[in-house]
Amino acid sequence: MLRLALPLVMAELGWMFMGVVDTIMVGHLPQPAVTISAVALGQVLYNTIGFGIGGVLLGLDTYISQAHGAGEWEAANRWLLHGVVLSVMLSAILMGIVWVGPIAMVRLPADREVLEQAIAFLNTLNWGTVPLFLYLVFRRYLQAFNHVRPIAAAVVSANLVNAGLDWLLLFGHRWEIGGHVLAIKSYGVVGSAVSTALARLYLAVFVGVAVWWLDRRHKYGLAGAERTLDWDRLMRLVKLGAPIGGQIFVEISIFAAVTALIGTLGPVPLAGHEIALNCVAFTFMVPFAISAAATVRVGQAVGRGSPMDARASGWTAISLGAGFMLCMAVLIVTIPTTIARWFTHDVGVVGAAVPLLIVGAAFQFFDGVQVTATGALRGVGITKPGLAAQVMGYWVIGFPVGLWLGFAKKWGATGLWTGLACGLMAAAVGLMLVWVRALRRGVGARTV
Repeated sequence: MLRLALPLVMAELGWMFMGVVDTIMVGHLPQPAVTISAVALGQVLYNTIGFGIGGVLLGLDTYISQAHGAGEWEAANRWLLHGVVLSVMLSAILMGIVWVGPIAMVRLPADREVLEQAIAFLNTLNWGTVPLFLYLVFRRYLQAFNHVRPIAAAVVSANLVNAGLDWLLLFGHRWEIGGHVLAIKSYGVVGSAVSTALARLYLAVFVGVAVWWLDRRHKYGLAGAERTLDWDRLMRLVKLGAPIGGQIFVEISIFAAVTALIGTLGPVPLAGHEIALNCVAFTFMVPFAISAAATVRVGQAVGRGSPMDARASGWTAISLGAGFMLCMAVLIVTIPTTIARWFTHDVGVVGAAVPLLIVGAAFQFFDGVQVTATGALRGVGITKPGLAAQVMGYWVIGFPVGLWLGFAKKWGATGLWTGLACGLMAAAVGLMLVWVRALRRGVGARTV
């Protein structure tokens, strides 16, 4: 599990770091408050919708892993090719939504300049949608076949590409070479979107070449795979993947909603929220990567018809994810003020961040449980109950509790975060019940 998960951890942290670099770079442009806000707004809107739609492709984890476990390489290759077709279809949907999005965005109660730059950022970032979704598809194939190092290498090197292009396109440069002047003008936040889109193109090409090279080396038969489109296979992938996309959308949207609500409380609570959110998002990347490894390991065991291996893989992932997050909870509770001061020395912002970090520590364990249980269930082919558990936990329980504590009880940001904690705890309990029920019914046979 660790051999599979650790390169994926590196990839997830690298993916997160790419957004951090973009934020740092645009923060050095003129009017940083405007540019940072514009990029943040554009990224939140794109990621909330984009990863919800792109999450459908994660159904490939189940199908390709189970086919690999059963030794059915031809079936795995067919799933990859249908994933490529589906990625193009989903890209068209997302790109259409982003193109018409400004019609609604101009009605948002936000600064006009921020909105104008956010719309320009989104329209440019939109061109990286197809490469992003192709990267998601090729990555599913690589990790299902236990080739995870190319994924880590792709994301780490893409960070260098992204940072270099940010430097080149954001600020403008002028060189004199042999009496000739070479100049690149400053593109501002649009330059950041261009660099991100090109970095995603680089990612797609990198992992695509890795798939091609590994197929030639290991003779998986991808080059000779049947290329006839099977609509039934495509619909099976959509039916399995749609609840996964729904889960991703539910989780991203609840944090986006809480961010918007805290924004109404003023800049200091919002700054404290951003610090705490960055911390819990960073720790979450580890169990999130373990969750992907769980899907592969459980799926391969199911494909082999080995219920003992499937159980062991699932429980191993859940234990690793929960154990790591428990250690992070202890760390956060021990030095919350020190952690907050890593981000800022503003006494007010540190004071706003510390109680949120304490609440974040309280739900670390449950966040590790829910995401790894989700991965184990995805390996079995169970996705709908997971979506129901998260909708119930986040929106039916967590969000109303947060509103009540945050505004009716005047707890402010701490109340909203307490609601998040309650939602995560409820989701974790629900997903564990689904996992235990799946084990009782037997997980050794193919379910998809």
